[in-house]
Amino acid sequence: MLSEGEAVDSIEPYRHDGGPVGVLLCHGFTGSPAALRPWAEHFAAHGYSVDLPRLPGHGTTWQDMNHTAWPDWYRRVERSLLDLAERCEQVVVAGLSMGGCLALRLAQDHGPLVQGLVLVNPVVTSADKRLLALPLLRLLRPSTTGLSGDIAMPGQDERAYDRTPLPALWSQTRMWQVVRRDLAMITQPLLLYRSVNDHVVDATSAPVILSGISSTDVAEVVLQRSYHVATLDYDAPEIFSGSTAFVERVTTKRNRGLPR
Repeated sequence: MLSEGEAVDSIEPYRHDGGPVGVLLCHGFTGSPAALRPWAEHFAAHGYSVDLPRLPGHGTTWQDMNHTAWPDWYRRVERSLLDLAERCEQVVVAGLSMGGCLALRLAQDHGPLVQGLVLVNPVVTSADKRLLALPLLRLLRPSTTGLSGDIAMPGQDERAYDRTPLPALWSQTRMWQVVRRDLAMITQPLLLYRSVNDHVVDATSAPVILSGISSTDVAEVVLQRSYHVATLDYDAPEIFSGSTAFVERVTTKRNRGLPR
């Protein structure tokens, strides 16, 4: 469990200048870098350059989120990608939940800069019928019950809001539409982790992504012991080791060039 001081630090952005391969990590909706901080530190310990930004409207109050929209969140991770691409030879983008959707959009917009994608319980759609009321509901009330803390392992804290800001949630659904429309543009190697017991993102997103992309190097790993925030849960070691091996493989492949 994080100490009080560590918890405060973990909500802040994290950056590490390492080797010529960079990893950009994108956190989820109403969350914070805390959900991905151990993952980021794992990559850093293995010699990678790492950037884990905090999205606008996150890590402060849920009311702040209602003054932001998906283009604001996207521009923040895009800036990190372009920065990593300037100082690294290759970049892999990883994301949790909405961060996975942002990662997909980066690959759609900046294909040559993204060597591979690692997604953990990504969301690009939902079967929740309550979302149909969002266009009107967002005008009538600012928030609803929060989605945070979906972690099976006791003592973990993703440092997320306890309320869900509705105008911001509606904006997120607009991003889902854009990303789903352009899924065929995705050609990068992709590693997708999916929790069987996820109480935030339902089972509809993963098959939509896997059936819609054009990538030929694709792997799906099903997590049996973790809930939504799997990067802080029982399967985190598997995610960390598997994603590190994936990054090494997809970046080494390009460095090999033609057979000699």
